[in-house]
Amino acid sequence: MAIDLWAARLERPLTEQETAIMLFMMPPERRERLMRLPEEKRREPLCAYMILCLALRQKYGWKAIPEIQRSGRGKPYFPGHPDVHFNISHTSGAVLVGLSDQPIGVDIERLRPVTQRTMRRLAGAITEEAFYQSWVRREARAKREGTAIATMMRSESPLQYGEYYYELDTFPGYVAGVSTRCKELPGEVRKYSLDEML
Repeated sequence: MAIDLWAARLERPLTEQETAIMLFMMPPERRERLMRLPEEKRREPLCAYMILCLALRQKYGWKAIPEIQRSGRGKPYFPGHPDVHFNISHTSGAVLVGLSDQPIGVDIERLRPVTQRTMRRLAGAITEEAFYQSWVRREARAKREGTAIATMMRSESPLQYGEYYYELDTFPGYVAGVSTRCKELPGEVRKYSLDEML
């Protein structure tokens, strides 16, 4: 029931060659969706799939990302590998990937300004870090279950029996976490720079 985690810090724009390599490695359905995004919004999702590919190679020896489908609730999964669960998250300048043998949800967010009103209304928080800790916890839990984003907007419910949430140490200026039903603590996050992951 191990949880393995990979994160990358994206310190610079991608070159055209790097973009082409990453696009080639993406599953076709994800590539088509990505190409509909404006060019300036492509770096993080491209790198998230690159890190997923790296994680699958390190953990299972796979050479490529297998076919990805979505459950009725929208949660991505590998239909050919039902015992391999994954989740990806990206935010400005960073990506996070989790692998496990059971459903998992991960989230990473860059700390950025939030109004006091928004912090109080959405999280009952008075600091930006507390706001993002609440946000990441909610999003990771929703992603593990495959529930709608609207579920996160409600006040945060306590962890249910058999549900675990762990805050992760990734990069300065970021908050990250993983939601699981695995009691075992996740291993240390493998951290990469953009140059190291290529």
